[in-house]
Amino acid sequence: MAYDEHLAERIRQSLTRHKTPFEEKKMMGGLCFMVDDKMCLGVMKNELMARIDPKIIPEALKRKGAHPMDFTGKRMKSFATVKPEGVDLETDFEYWIQLCLDFNPKAKSSKKKK
Repeated sequence: MAYDEHLAERIRQSLTRHKTPFEEKKMMGGLCFMVDDKMCLGVMKNELMARIDPKIIPEALKRKGAHPMDFTGKRMKSFATVKPEGVDLETDFEYWIQLCLDFNPKAKSSKKKK
């Protein structure tokens, strides 16, 4: 399993409910959801990958199933990953979606400008 298709579908449905235009890109062995040409959230294996404000990471990591994203052996300051038990309930899932959408306008784009 490259990534959890059910979780990816839940993200699609949530972004659609939020009326948030998005693009999907396969990367890092998973699926990323791009909002305004910026990585917003995604699915890696069976976990939610959340790009959130680094100022609230310490508080967010106290939630069930949440842990720092350590993709390359180095902690990524604006990212957290959440195990399935942390997003099983719809209220928990939407908490993470909202954090990602709130941070997205402030996040830097990694897209190179021409």
